[in-house]
Amino acid sequence: MNLSSSMTLTVPVGSISRCDRWLACQRLQDLNISCQCHSDGYLQVEITHPIAILQLRSVVQQITASRLELVDWLERCLDANC
Repeated sequence: MNLSSSMTLTVPVGSISRCDRWLACQRLQDLNISCQCHSDGYLQVEITHPIAILQLRSVVQQITASRLELVDWLERCLDANC
């Protein structure tokens, strides 16, 4: 994906629960990713660079994945680096 600084991609995120969307929005804002959590709970994320897509995926994964899924993911990452 090649995004120039003048182009943005708006990604609606609806795969997480309404209350967790506020948490996700705060975390994305901490990462300097523009996003809005509307009063209806709809989270809209503005992607301006490719790294932001990975950060968005990571934030959503941390919120939606079970503890077991996160442990398995971490173990696979550690095994890949050995």
